[in-house]
Amino acid sequence: MLALLPHAWHDWVNQQSTLILLVIVVVATAAVIKGADWIVDAAATLARRLGLPQVVIGATIVSLGTTSPEAAVSVMAAWAGESGIALGNGVGSIIVDSGLILGLGLLLTRVPANAYILNRQGWVQFGSGALLCAICYGLFLLQGDAATISRAIGLLLVTLLVVYMAVSVHWSRSLQGAALPAAAAPEPEQEQDADAPARTLAPLLLLGVLGLAIVVVGSDALVGSASELALRWGVPSVVLAATLVAFGTSMPELVVGLTAIRRGHGELMLGNIIGADILNVLFVVGAAALAQPLPVVDFDAATGAQWRHLLLQLHLPVMLSLLVLLRVFTTVALKRGHFPRWMGVPLLVAYVAYVAVQLITVGR
Repeated sequence: MLALLPHAWHDWVNQQSTLILLVIVVVATAAVIKGADWIVDAAATLARRLGLPQVVIGATIVSLGTTSPEAAVSVMAAWAGESGIALGNGVGSIIVDSGLILGLGLLLTRVPANAYILNRQGWVQFGSGALLCAICYGLFLLQGDAATISRAIGLLLVTLLVVYMAVSVHWSRSLQGAALPAAAAPEPEQEQDADAPARTLAPLLLLGVLGLAIVVVGSDALVGSASELALRWGVPSVVLAATLVAFGTSMPELVVGLTAIRRGHGELMLGNIIGADILNVLFVVGAAALAQPLPVVDFDAATGAQWRHLLLQLHLPVMLSLLVLLRVFTTVALKRGHFPRWMGVPLLVAYVAYVAVQLITVGR
């Protein structure tokens, strides 16, 4: 289960109590998030030293950095042969972002309807989710239980990611003096860092390498511990990934969202979530499929064949339903100029119902 850590560590983890495994999951998740933060900090500062525009940094490095925990966990899961965790984490993170985090954000504050974000990135968000559904269901219709997201499809998704980033930079530069959209705006910590004393190159590289090492080791430990928990509890790995693991790796979006609300920047929360949803398809699933082809049907050793179609029967329909609901809400919000707070209630209810259905179904 642990793809990269030594075999002795693998054996030690499998011998630990469930409580210890839960502690490992929590600590590993925190480590992955912190390591990703160091990577972003080092890369963004280095980019400024090289003279790259702020908009390029915000639309590429920062956006990729906020979803690097999901990508790291999914890639490690793919290498370890845990396709349920690899795919479940990507899809589950979209559900967490769009249901729990955005629902909570809309309920707490009145978020302005930024036409730039909603008419451009918003449609890319919906299109990315729809594309993933089309790929999974199309492959299942053609190949049945042997349906697999190949490396070629992973390459296609990553290529679309590069195109999306390039187009986002072009869109941002075309605003001609208008304020940067939330999705591309630099975070407060980065703005402060721009005024800080210039760092030498060696510490920047060391920080980035250390962050990368933490992300790799932490994500590997997280995948191994989560897999062992799924085996012990008889819970399909795709369920564990779409709930516990997805929530943990979505913590950066949650923290950024709550901080943005506290500082009165609701648009920043909206932009971060839209961008994260796009990258969860193009970056997370794409990179995982490049690392190892991903079976769409999860033959989980812990639960046998009973839940093998859970991704197709529950996770993808819920994800697409949330994205459709967001497009409906967007139409109303653009006419009003803001998202009414009541819109947060259906999103939160949908997320709670989604988790409850899984717990009830698996508990039978």
